[in-house]
Amino acid sequence: MLQTDHLQATRQLPFKRPFDWQRMLDFFAARVTAGVEAVIDGVYLRNIEFNGSAGTLSVALAPHTDHLIVTVHGEVSRHIDELVVPVSHMFDLYADPHVIDPSLASDPWLASLVQARPGLRVPGAFSGFELVVRTIVGQQVSVKGATTIVGRLVQRAGVQIGESASEPLAWRFPTPDALARANLDKIGMPGKRVDTLQRLAASVASGELVLDARAGHVDERRRQLLALSGIGPWTVEYVAMRAWRDPDAWPASDLVLMNLMTLQDPSLTRLALHKVRAEAWKPWRAYAAMHIWNSAADVAGKAKGG
Repeated sequence: MLQTDHLQATRQLPFKRPFDWQRMLDFFAARVTAGVEAVIDGVYLRNIEFNGSAGTLSVALAPHTDHLIVTVHGEVSRHIDELVVPVSHMFDLYADPHVIDPSLASDPWLASLVQARPGLRVPGAFSGFELVVRTIVGQQVSVKGATTIVGRLVQRAGVQIGESASEPLAWRFPTPDALARANLDKIGMPGKRVDTLQRLAASVASGELVLDARAGHVDERRRQLLALSGIGPWTVEYVAMRAWRDPDAWPASDLVLMNLMTLQDPSLTRLALHKVRAEAWKPWRAYAAMHIWNSAADVAGKAKGG
């Protein structure tokens, strides 16, 4: 809609107000994979590969408008129109806060959370494979710890494209085949988790496992991922929230969610009761999770949520 050539293309992607852009950026900033992506001066940046072409993506809020400005540099810019949908999903631009927020606010507890954070979105992911890797690495470790280990994975199996390995965008994320074959000895993860990660990568590389929700129904993707040894319901639901854009995904066993729900209602003494309580938030449980995680983050002064 603006300018397009073989090296750069720009589009303006609309969203429905309100839109909490700062919390979206904060979420990504807390989880950036060093060298692959960055948040600098209010702009999200990353290296991408799409339909066999590589380049960089930048996303910024257009001042005083209801659009994001998306710019793609490099050969991948030829695919700008095909990138509109995945980038819109990544930043949850199709969400309608005028439907979601009132629905959640009908719950007495969530009402105050929604009022404090109108237009809160569910951050997505550019790559389903990348997110699943991140989520497996993040099992039972902190956000910071997972980010550190993913950075090591990139330097072990990724492709360096910058002159200096320390540049903000010096690396492309490992391909499934490269990660499956990489030597991950002493990477900082338990051996069983390394095995899970490399089995997953091999399954994606062979085509046995498809992580793109557009290739089939989300429930089928759930079944496929859950069938892998070492992957449980929390991982699957977290991926469903962010990569597969299921607005009702619910990572029920998440400790932050469970702890805060129990604080609100001490009768919630076990997982089954937490699940029953969350039924009231259908069909927007993924957004309820984001509100609860953000309430915890505001108290702790840091980003939460996987």
